[in-house]
Amino acid sequence: MTAAAPSAPRSGLAAVVRRGGRIAANGVRRSMGAIRRATAALVSIVRPLIALVVALVRPAAAVVSPAGAAAIALAAGALIVGYALAWQELTYLGITVGVALVACVVYLFGRTTYRVSIELSPPRVVVGERAFGRLLVANSGTASLLGARMELPVGTGTAEFAIPGLKPGEEHDELFAVPTQRRAVIIAGPARSVRGDQLGLLRRRVRWTDPVELFVHPVTVPLAPSAAGLVRDLEGQVTKKITNNDLSFHALRAYEPGDDRRYVHWRTSARTGQLMVRQFEETRRSQLTIAHSEFTGHYASDDEFELAVSATASIATQVIRDGTQMTVVTESRRLHSHTPSALLDDSCRIERRPKKYEDPRAFVRDVTRRLPSPSVLIVVAGSAMSAADFHSIEYLYPGDVTLVGIRVDEGASPALKPVSRFLVATIGQLSDLPKVLRRMAL
Repeated sequence: MTAAAPSAPRSGLAAVVRRGGRIAANGVRRSMGAIRRATAALVSIVRPLIALVVALVRPAAAVVSPAGAAAIALAAGALIVGYALAWQELTYLGITVGVALVACVVYLFGRTTYRVSIELSPPRVVVGERAFGRLLVANSGTASLLGARMELPVGTGTAEFAIPGLKPGEEHDELFAVPTQRRAVIIAGPARSVRGDQLGLLRRRVRWTDPVELFVHPVTVPLAPSAAGLVRDLEGQVTKKITNNDLSFHALRAYEPGDDRRYVHWRTSARTGQLMVRQFEETRRSQLTIAHSEFTGHYASDDEFELAVSATASIATQVIRDGTQMTVVTESRRLHSHTPSALLDDSCRIERRPKKYEDPRAFVRDVTRRLPSPSVLIVVAGSAMSAADFHSIEYLYPGDVTLVGIRVDEGASPALKPVSRFLVATIGQLSDLPKVLRRMAL
């Protein structure tokens, strides 16, 4: 009993220490929570202020050219160093550059009343054809305007035009040529007027138009309707599948509960004493699907890819003219196919792309899974598409689907080669396409 007496003060002291630790920990947590809340409140206040400052400063900063930014830095640096070191030459340099900047501000003032339009003639061309544009600038105000410069982005470049002074209602136009050596969608515009000083330190741009698109279509080759359509029909193609409701009569069978009484053959039923109903062979409307590979690894060069695009466009445009239902898909898009012009416009947007699918089979499966079941599938790819790649695709479709491969190998001789259920046509130039399609005799 006497030995246990000192343990009571020790246990009480330990409890006090633990309680003090909990109080301290709770205090730290409360302090950290208060700091976080204060920080969040400060950020919520400062962030709109920063956004407001940026919104106010951005228009002013936009008028400063790279040369102007360098001049501002030179003036500020020269003045600071000149005053700090009592270096008069640097001080005079800073003042001179600063005065020049202030003088340049005068050129930014003034209001222009232009009416600007961009015209492309024609708006659609084939690769290699000539295309011209016209920039029309008119003074729509009541006061004369001084001369100005007009910038017009065209594709990857920018054209600059000197616009003379214009009286009220006066017009001035500039003609320019558009490069059409490659298939593309060329953006012309927006047209911007540029006001600024002769030193190029400060510039104020004003946008006057929206961008205008010029479609440079791929080269296509005419195809015979029978070759392009591959499967031609007006009322459908008869298949071996038996159905209870269609157009092509097949046979009679005994009536079963649930059969539609409209298809009861009453004469035979009266003669046999048993209800007999008609059976039909299913007819299927032709549906052509073209899967065009954009994967860079399937093509040996850019020219080979362009040849593949031309082959796809040639087949698709002829199929549209024939009135056959068709869908053209790539890794990145489903092309509009309601008119030949719409399809050619969309074909201008086909580009080589990095690998997106594990293999060609995964590509075809993914891009066609939401499409109607095709009666003909055409896969277009480059010379790097192997026979095994074509062979792997055939397992995605039943045996009554016609499978065609268009393999583009620039400079190669035209050839036809069966790869299991696939009939693979190799073309080395666009003029080979009509020949191999005729030889397919599908």
